Amino acid sequence: MGIESQNPDFEALAMPLFASLYNFAHWLAQDRAEAEDLVQETYAKALKGFSSFRTGTNFRAWMFRILRNAFLNSRTGLAATATVPLEPEEEEALVDTVRGTPESHAIASATREAMQTAIEQLPVQFREVLLLADVEEMSYQEIADTLSVPIGTVMSRLARARASVRKQLVAEGFRAAGRG
Repeated sequence: MGIESQNPDFEALAMPLFASLYNFAHWLAQDRAEAEDLVQETYAKALKGFSSFRTGTNFRAWMFRILRNAFLNSRTGLAATATVPLEPEEEEALVDTVRGTPESHAIASATREAMQTAIEQLPVQFREVLLLADVEEMSYQEIADTLSVPIGTVMSRLARARASVRKQLVAEGFRAAGRG
């Protein structure tokens, strides 16, 4: 018996979020297997608690909050360590690559690796805000709802995360990253 037969409203709202939730879990946990477990746990908890969801509120933020809480309660969330490569879609979202020559491919690859390293080194509280804003394209209000923090905190953390990534990229010789 699938989700659809248990609650079609839940399926209609939740299933379109699957890829975004997995990408966010993957970035947080930095481990594919744990990301899959986190997403599975998120859907199980959300389905079980769906009757408590208030219609008219932000379902997307509600789902991401459940995922975040599952991560924070996990072994990895408590330790916040390890690394994982970017998914191809994430690479495109984070780095505008120049295509064509072997040199441009080498530069793009080095930029992706430097960007990934810089993001991975952020503390979780900054990394999650950066990912929700720049990869998931959530509004400040959605991020605030997801993280249960004021919008000012979201803005401050996002500014600090971006500045930290930019500083690390500039220190590694990526001058273009310092403009913007």
